[in-house]
Amino acid sequence: MTTFPTLQTPRLTLGQLEVSDIPRIMKYADNPNIANNLRNLPQPYREKDAISWLHMARQGFDNETVYIFKLGLKETNEFIGGMGLHLKKEHHKAEVGYWIGEPFWNKGYATEALRAILKFGFEELELNKIYAMYYDFNPASGRVMENNGMIKEAELVDDEFKHGKFAAHIQYRLTKREYEHLQK
Repeated sequence: MTTFPTLQTPRLTLGQLEVSDIPRIMKYADNPNIANNLRNLPQPYREKDAISWLHMARQGFDNETVYIFKLGLKETNEFIGGMGLHLKKEHHKAEVGYWIGEPFWNKGYATEALRAILKFGFEELELNKIYAMYYDFNPASGRVMENNGMIKEAELVDDEFKHGKFAAHIQYRLTKREYEHLQK
């Protein structure tokens, strides 16, 4: 793939992160409510962090190991969050991760975007499995996965030390066979 893909949903355009997105990335990522639910989001979140994320996204695409999509509102292309597939090509699978700016929570955007990412992963990248994890204290993320037919497959108890205590990761999956079954 030589050109970064663009995916369309009813309300979103999923495309390549751009330098012009940096102010909004910083605005939404510099939020403890976002960082608390993610594994590797620095706080405070600064311009150098956004630049580093863009660089990692571009390098990952060039290496065909990572596809990080900007989630933009369809009408304005305003950045509202990011969603990415981190490929493990030798195993024909990928982990999907995502975050949405807090003003856009509880509007179904993550569910809508994940549906497009799953389709892209299975139909374009020909993956066999896509999985995602969330902290046990963030059940809303689990609902996004469930709303897309993903299946709970693991609970990693006391997996990481977060907020001064141990937190579990809940892992969901969808295999190509399960995805195809959902499409019928």
